[in-house]
Amino acid sequence: MTLVDTGYGEQALERPDVWVGRQLIRQSNPVLDRPIARQVEALGFDRGDVRDIIVTHLDLDHAGGLADFPQATVHVFQDELDAVEGAYGHREKFRYRRVQFEHGPKWLVYGESDSSDERWFGFQAVRELRGLPPQILMVPLLGHTRGHVGVAVDTGNGWLLHAGDAYTYHGQMAVQPSMPLGTRVFQWYVDTRRESRIENQQRLRELVRTNGDVVTMFSAHCATEFERLSR
Repeated sequence: MTLVDTGYGEQALERPDVWVGRQLIRQSNPVLDRPIARQVEALGFDRGDVRDIIVTHLDLDHAGGLADFPQATVHVFQDELDAVEGAYGHREKFRYRRVQFEHGPKWLVYGESDSSDERWFGFQAVRELRGLPPQILMVPLLGHTRGHVGVAVDTGNGWLLHAGDAYTYHGQMAVQPSMPLGTRVFQWYVDTRRESRIENQQRLRELVRTNGDVVTMFSAHCATEFERLSR
């Protein structure tokens, strides 16, 4: 079984102040009581069945559950891992939690050199994720973080693109983009490479406009898009 991202993880329930941080909990009141590992088990699987995890990025709300799957191979873009393992800049200090990686994830790292010459709908893509089927691609969408990626899956009946946090609100993908003021301010605050993020959002809008019949796209935080997918 392969996962894309892992949420906050079980330890966010057991020691939230350490795993997530008191300040974030106070500011955003995140939902911590539905860890991915338990959702996997509720579907009838064992968490050990998760052999691979592709991370769109390593923000604490996307990578906190890696520790719940210690035997899984974690596929990550090089720039993202560099940001975590290097000296944090002011844009990184609030978003990564070193404690979430103390178990020693089994990283499998990709970089620009792994990208195929063959474009995916005009986007650069890593088409050979080692150990995974060729229907799964990694699509660099830098900006929100230094090594942020999307994950594209060929379903046999069109493509699904998990865009991670490349955008966060469905209105951003409209011909005339819109988003709530609070979301706009938050997006601006957490940008690491703003120009790249803006450029990639423009490209994603064009993807929806020209290939929306064969590519279904969703972000990691938009409840409206999740509802559409459920239908």
